[in-house]
Amino acid sequence: MRLRSIGFLVTLAFGLLATPLPAEAQQPGKVYRIGFLASAPAAALAQPRSQAFLQGLRDLGYAEGRNITIEWRWAEGKPDRVPNLAAELVRIKADVIVAEGTPETLAVKKLTKTIPIVFTVAADPVGSGLVASLGRPGGNVTGLSIISPELTGKRLELLKEALPEVIRVAVLLNPANPVSIAQLKETEAAARTMGLRLRIVETRDPGQLEGAFATMTREQAGALIVLTDSMLSNYRARLVDLATKHRLPSMMAWGEAVEAGGFMAYGPNFPDLFRRAAILVDKILKGARPADLPVEQPTKFELIINMKTAKALGLTIPPSVLVRADQVIE
Repeated sequence: MRLRSIGFLVTLAFGLLATPLPAEAQQPGKVYRIGFLASAPAAALAQPRSQAFLQGLRDLGYAEGRNITIEWRWAEGKPDRVPNLAAELVRIKADVIVAEGTPETLAVKKLTKTIPIVFTVAADPVGSGLVASLGRPGGNVTGLSIISPELTGKRLELLKEALPEVIRVAVLLNPANPVSIAQLKETEAAARTMGLRLRIVETRDPGQLEGAFATMTREQAGALIVLTDSMLSNYRARLVDLATKHRLPSMMAWGEAVEAGGFMAYGPNFPDLFRRAAILVDKILKGARPADLPVEQPTKFELIINMKTAKALGLTIPPSVLVRADQVIE
């Protein structure tokens, strides 16, 4: 019996040695490679969203050069560069790839079914084919949704409440983004109920923005709503400058645009979404599968109004709108 007990213990010991250990124990001192793909210019690295992502990683114990390295890829506002940049990140076999929006995520997804992908801001991840469902994404993709199609109608409603005399509203969109079609349909449906006339203005490239605003002025638009899109988001400061130049009160999805001088914004806190993307990256590096990580949705939406801009445009905002604002910039 003693010999049999010893034999059993030896067998058990060898069995334990042969059992795979968790990823962290398997590779002590491993430096994980994180890919980051965005349509933005490289200067966006210094902006709140990218910094929120980095801070989120630091809060979880990651530090560049110690246990992670980040491969940044910036398309510099040129959508045609995105596929090649996505291919670079797949080729270097990043442990996880963070893609900013829907076009960037689709570009990566076409190239790999094995590398985990985390998107930071996708308007309609199910409709655009990024995931099978929000609760069970399936495949190698998960991330954070901004539920944009439904929000577009709400943005138009708030814009009309703030500017009750406005009848004609320009709608700026990037037709190369498939999600924009769903957003536009929602906007048109909301406009019909409010008796608004829409003037659809398209732009596929930042170089077309000046001409787009000239069209809005020529069409005598009384206000502007900008549909969510990664290219337009990356050039939100330019949008604010042009809206100011053409004296167009604008409603956008990004609070940072209002902080930079835009008129109104309604939507989630985008830097917070990037911070939460770091949490998903951490879970994946620790062994979680994107297929099992539900797509996260914002739980709070912020209405931000810039009263300095309103005064510069000679606008008076109804108290009923101001009282609903989460932030009023004086």
